[in-house]
Amino acid sequence: MGEPLVVVNNLKKTFLHMGRSLDVLKGIDLVIEQRQILAIVGPSGAGKSTLLHCVGTLDLPTSGTIRLGSEELTTMSPSRLAAVRNRDVGFVFQFHHLLPEFNAVENVMLPGLIAGRARKDMDRRARYLLEEVGLSDRATHRPGELSGGEQQRVAIARALALEPKLLLADEPTGNLDSATSDSIHDLFFQINQSHGTTIVVVTHNPGFANSMPRIVYMKDGRVDRDEQTQAQTTAI
Repeated sequence: MGEPLVVVNNLKKTFLHMGRSLDVLKGIDLVIEQRQILAIVGPSGAGKSTLLHCVGTLDLPTSGTIRLGSEELTTMSPSRLAAVRNRDVGFVFQFHHLLPEFNAVENVMLPGLIAGRARKDMDRRARYLLEEVGLSDRATHRPGELSGGEQQRVAIARALALEPKLLLADEPTGNLDSATSDSIHDLFFQINQSHGTTIVVVTHNPGFANSMPRIVYMKDGRVDRDEQTQAQTTAI
């Protein structure tokens, strides 16, 4: 399997709230292998989203280290972090954050255009990804013309625009009905298998979590349990 993709060591995060320190992460150790798919679960306030944001470089830890591949993230300058984030990490959130004035193809193209990629190449890439997520016939529709599940599929395609090594998803089906949620869950497994993308999902959905081959349980800012399950995937 080679070297792990993510190595988190003694990660701590403290926020200041109304003049008081709030310890949200209290010494997280976590290793995520390449091409693995796993769930992070736990009660509200356990630190799940904060951990995801730190690993994805959207937030900085107070102390500890995070390695992504061979690169140590916690010592990088903001500009270097932004470059690594754009190149290696894709994000899917509970709210899709699509730009309403752009259609599906244009929304998927945006990360590549921002990174300076050729418009022609990104148009081709975006249409390929929309076909992969089952939306080739909705490519020219704007977000307001799409259902909630379709909008989230566009957001997933956008997260894959630059072929990231790591896909981080924070409650990606929290606003969707159960049938649509199941289809999005299946799509994550499809992406993991067809692209070999490492995927980490924060979820409150026990069915989705239990379908994962690995579940990390968090409680009070720490990893409470880290379990391999009976679920199997066939990631390449």
